[in-house]
Amino acid sequence: MSGSQESSTLLNRILDKVERVGNKLPDPAVMFFGLLVIVWVLSYLLAGINFNAIHPLTGNNVEITNLLAGDKMADFLANMVNTFMGFAPLGVVLVAMLGVGVAERSGFINVAIKLMLNVTPKMLLTPVLILIAIVSHTAVDAGYVLVIPLGGVIFYAAGRHPLAGIAAAFAGVSGGFSANFVPSAIDPLLQGYTLAAAQIYDPSIQLNPLNNYFFTAASSLVVVAVGWFLTDKVIEPRLKKTATIDGDQEDMPVLDDVTPRDRKAFYAATLTMVLGLVALFFAATAENTPLADPTGELKSFAAPLMQMIVPLIFLLFIVPGIVHGYISGNFKNSQDVIKAMSKSMEDMAYYMVMAFFCALFIKAFGDSNLGTLLSIKGAQFLSSLQLSGGVTMVGLIMLVAFINLFLGSSSAKWALLSPIFVPMLMQLGYSPDLTQAAYRVGDSVSNIITPLLPYFPLVVLYCQRYVKGTGIGSLVAMMLPFTFTLLILWSAFLIIYWMIGFPLGIQANYIYPAG
Repeated sequence: MSGSQESSTLLNRILDKVERVGNKLPDPAVMFFGLLVIVWVLSYLLAGINFNAIHPLTGNNVEITNLLAGDKMADFLANMVNTFMGFAPLGVVLVAMLGVGVAERSGFINVAIKLMLNVTPKMLLTPVLILIAIVSHTAVDAGYVLVIPLGGVIFYAAGRHPLAGIAAAFAGVSGGFSANFVPSAIDPLLQGYTLAAAQIYDPSIQLNPLNNYFFTAASSLVVVAVGWFLTDKVIEPRLKKTATIDGDQEDMPVLDDVTPRDRKAFYAATLTMVLGLVALFFAATAENTPLADPTGELKSFAAPLMQMIVPLIFLLFIVPGIVHGYISGNFKNSQDVIKAMSKSMEDMAYYMVMAFFCALFIKAFGDSNLGTLLSIKGAQFLSSLQLSGGVTMVGLIMLVAFINLFLGSSSAKWALLSPIFVPMLMQLGYSPDLTQAAYRVGDSVSNIITPLLPYFPLVVLYCQRYVKGTGIGSLVAMMLPFTFTLLILWSAFLIIYWMIGFPLGIQANYIYPAG
């Protein structure tokens, strides 16, 4: 047996073991409830202990909050409904799926996929899907509710394993979260924390919101290349041997030819969507547009345009879906449209149950301060090693990738870590721009293997549409190769990028002080 075959066999054995162990875990809803209980117990046991962890923003000593105390438990129960209703992914998923469900059941999405497959070379299907997934970051969470499920549909329609399509899209949307050719709202958000941390050391320093743009754009090529290779050469061959497609046939995309009537309906629906996008463009670029924030910025989180991404997805799919449905004959009356929306909500019932317990767990975990303590102690340990700047950059990537398994919010983690690492590395002569770039690599790669990612249960649900036995272990095993490969190669890419001296972004530097 050759070395490559032995490596492939060993990898499959490891992934099989991860899948078996992971799938022995309880149902995701039960697992999140179990984690909630564990957080309660840990908060009780660790409350009152002085961990000597100073919060970098407030300057206060971080203490674990006892969630089993009477007032905390009363507050938890009193706000249970609000916690569930305020769970960020819930509204995003349900509103978007109302529109996407109509577009799907009208036949609009299926016809679009068939026509796309006619013009896309089969060998380029994977990289095109990953590239679309990467660009979807610009629309905040649109990739989770739109691109990932479409990945499964596209691969199935092309005669490939649908779970491989979901894996490729998930890797692009979440594993490559910090890679993008198009600037997005996350850029100025992270830069704001970096700037505040840098001014601790040098109050006069200024940073550009796109101080990592060139690096994140180049990183897109790394993510596409890694995702393409792993999907086609590792993930899909393994899935064909182990994962049998046994989902409900009525939910599977139809593989018949596009009829003239369907083609006519699709063109009319597409024209409707294009006109809607043109109208949106003129509204967004108009002078004193109400879609911008008070400073005139369209891409900030405060801009109405960014806050209405999900309603826009709803409109840009439900309107063309209705047009396609009526012209194609799939919709006879308004009741058919309502039935399509109702069916999409029926498919989300299981996700809503999981989301309920997930929301409660994430709320309790945040209130306990366990995640904050873990982040601060990890950062203190790494800084205490007094390593060289380059080694510290790699250590920062590893630390963030680990913390990301427990604390998902990109901005929340950087708010905690930037005041520690940015000034420390500035003292060693490394710019805040470089430190932020290292953080963004670590913040991306482990998203796809943590069940604590708010959208992780949703991706499990997408997989179960095709393979009913898909569990947490199945998804983690499927995504592990992406995580470890991206962790190694993306980190190496940053170091090489740094050593060559390519610019990180606009007005960005490697060395502090600049020049």
